[in-house]
Amino acid sequence: MLTNKQKELIGVLKGSLPTAPDEVALQHADWYPVWRPEICVKVGDRLTYDGALYRCLQEHDTQETWTPVDAPNLWAKVLIPNPDIIPAWEQPDSTNAYVAGDKVIHNGKTWESLVDGNVWEPGAVGTESLWAEVTE
Repeated sequence: MLTNKQKELIGVLKGSLPTAPDEVALQHADWYPVWRPEICVKVGDRLTYDGALYRCLQEHDTQETWTPVDAPNLWAKVLIPNPDIIPAWEQPDSTNAYVAGDKVIHNGKTWESLVDGNVWEPGAVGTESLWAEVTE
């Protein structure tokens, strides 16, 4: 059972989630609402959909056919779902590029992004200044 102090702290943390950076938001993704039709969302709002966290890119009222998967112009998937687990690389859009320090697995190797705004494939020719292979 939570104490009143713990409940108060959780309330403060939940109140700060709208402005939290993605890496903090991901640690508490279960505190974000689940996407559903007919709700008003503003730029920067985060919702979960099909187990993933998404950030709203344009203010709109959600509609049945405008899911985060079906409307990439409205939603950006947060690509590092758990900072403690290195995920498989996914091709990002300009709206959800990898940032410096993000690690991914691609073609059997682990890579670390060296820059913010990284939308390039790890290990591809010409990306040596964008990704470093992690050999630890």
